[in-house]
Amino acid sequence: MRKPAFILLLATIFGFLVTTVSLSLFFTEKKLTNAQTLPFFQKPENDTDKTERNRYAQNKPPIVASERNLPIPEHISTLPRPDESPLFVERYAELIPEERISVQVYEQCNKSVVNIDTRTTYNMFLIGEIDEPGAGSGVVLDKEGHILTNSHVVSKVDSVMVAFFNGESYPATIVGEDPITDLAVLKVHAPAKDLYPVTLADSSRLLVGQKIFAIGNPFGLERTLTSGLISSLNRSIPSRIEARSIKGLIQIDAAINPGNSGGALLDTQGRMIGINTAIASQSGGSHGVGFAIPANTVSRIVPQLIKNGKVIRGEIGIGAVRVIEQDSVRGLLVRSLVPGGAAEKAGLKGPKVIRVRVPRGAFIEGGAKIDWSVADIIVGVNGIETKKADDFTTVIDEHKPGDQIQLDVIRDGKRIRVPVILE
Repeated sequence: MRKPAFILLLATIFGFLVTTVSLSLFFTEKKLTNAQTLPFFQKPENDTDKTERNRYAQNKPPIVASERNLPIPEHISTLPRPDESPLFVERYAELIPEERISVQVYEQCNKSVVNIDTRTTYNMFLIGEIDEPGAGSGVVLDKEGHILTNSHVVSKVDSVMVAFFNGESYPATIVGEDPITDLAVLKVHAPAKDLYPVTLADSSRLLVGQKIFAIGNPFGLERTLTSGLISSLNRSIPSRIEARSIKGLIQIDAAINPGNSGGALLDTQGRMIGINTAIASQSGGSHGVGFAIPANTVSRIVPQLIKNGKVIRGEIGIGAVRVIEQDSVRGLLVRSLVPGGAAEKAGLKGPKVIRVRVPRGAFIEGGAKIDWSVADIIVGVNGIETKKADDFTTVIDEHKPGDQIQLDVIRDGKRIRVPVILE
């Protein structure tokens, strides 16, 4: 074979090999690009990821589906830009929308949640003084150092310490308590730079099924985040006050444990919708039903606690009642009236005490007989039926001194209405 022909043959073979290898690499690269990212391997950052991360760093909304040409739209969080960590900004493009919301809520709100440690001293016979520790959570209300928590966290304790996100602790004084709603307000003298107040939501607009987040200190583990859904609304649980209950509660399925009491319940916008207060559980742990006091109750009670140290409610002047069912009528029999109280002034009637003389052998002694038939039976207040004492006290608690209420009572077999001005 002549030399030119041989050179031409080698060139042809080399060109064929180069073309084959190039096509192979092209299809292999395309196949890897379209494949799912393997576990444990970080997906290479593409131009879209870089663009989205830069948009977030500039406080711009993420690229929506129409801009990316994705089949499923993303849920854009309308949260205000939090005091985010650099790592969050860096990883923002990698996180799925649900993760972004969770991280944003935590970064925005965790500094608003504090740890509350209490001490109660008891004198034990032959032993001496014993300190009983207690723990709970709280939330920062304002830059003046007011802290909101549950009444049962700080009730009847000797000292309270509040620990902040930066590890600093300050002694706290109890400004006011309301055991009926299980709310209390503390005051600490902390620098304003350490105080991150929460934003209250309108809890009347909550819906069952909304996603929620709870931040608290379960078992002393500071600023722990759990999540779940609103399971129900307007629930009631027994209060620590006899014959009372806490009404209008938010029922949640987020994990709540000892130490979560007084912590914040948040929506996906980072607004506080309630204060975690109790869990109904046979085990005493998070395997149960959680309850939170709604934010609107907080808005109604807290200003009075800060101003007066307590909630001033209207007094009706009824000493005691008893549930009674008589002639197919169920209501509250008035057992006693406060002398000179609002109910007595309005003409409400209690039982009549009849003085009698009772023979005792050769002697005659004075005695008394109670005539219950003349006592009024309360069957309603402001048009709301009162079949148990808690129904009655709940309506009264919503009014202040000077308010007029309307009592529906059964007297001498007839239903009448008695207006009463609370004192």
